[in-house]
Amino acid sequence: MTKGKLMSIDEALDLVNNGDEIAIGGMSFHRNPMSMVIAIAKSNKRELALVDREPGLAFDLLTISGKVKRIRAAMVTFEHFGIAPGFRRMVEGGEAEFIEDVCEGIMAGLRAGAYGLPFMPSAIALDSELTPLNVKRGIWKVIRDPFNDQELIAVKAIRPDVALVHAHKADERGDVEIYGPKYEDLLKIQAARKVIITAEEVVSEDYFREHPDRLTVPGFMVTAVIHSPRGAWPTSMYGYYEADYGVIKKYFDGVKAGLSIERVLEVFVHG
Repeated sequence: MTKGKLMSIDEALDLVNNGDEIAIGGMSFHRNPMSMVIAIAKSNKRELALVDREPGLAFDLLTISGKVKRIRAAMVTFEHFGIAPGFRRMVEGGEAEFIEDVCEGIMAGLRAGAYGLPFMPSAIALDSELTPLNVKRGIWKVIRDPFNDQELIAVKAIRPDVALVHAHKADERGDVEIYGPKYEDLLKIQAARKVIITAEEVVSEDYFREHPDRLTVPGFMVTAVIHSPRGAWPTSMYGYYEADYGVIKKYFDGVKAGLSIERVLEVFVHG
């Protein structure tokens, strides 16, 4: 039985539909919603799409799981390790379509989605080789500034079907506290149609009544809350634990070696 918005990971999986576009919270090796993404990677979901500015481990794991047909991102790296290995393997192998964007393009699209606008003007360089490609794809358009009579890029709104975000604390109403870097998570939450929060701690409703200044995301924006201690591991959780670079290296090496998703997932069981 669920109480309020609190549910299990298995129950939350029912909120993710085949073909959904997913935005994953955190960045690189920091505050990734790993427990939820591992559950999706093990599920029978299919035909998913991913969108992000600077994704990390969770994004790459979902890519290598074979559940993803389309990727839209600006930079998909593993910090000092190099290009994200699952992303590289799936795109170079033709198993996932890659829509290359730029940081400002993703940010402008998320801002438009978060603000309820159809598009957002941007100062993306008009002479970029991506301009004709993304105009043809229908996600950018060259427009004229009505005030200064100059050309700009308009980026179509990004409205993910689901945002997955790992947080420090949440209550059963869906109120959320995230401290430390927020990255683009607030825009993703505001732009998404459904928001699934995994949380290190589930607190009583009195917590936010007594500490209203700690409220990062109000409950009306959240669809589900999952109690998931260490749910970002092996990525870091600000104030709780550091990234486990040993495990991340094992993942990176395993994917580069061509291991199956089943073998790759064993990295997160055995550490």
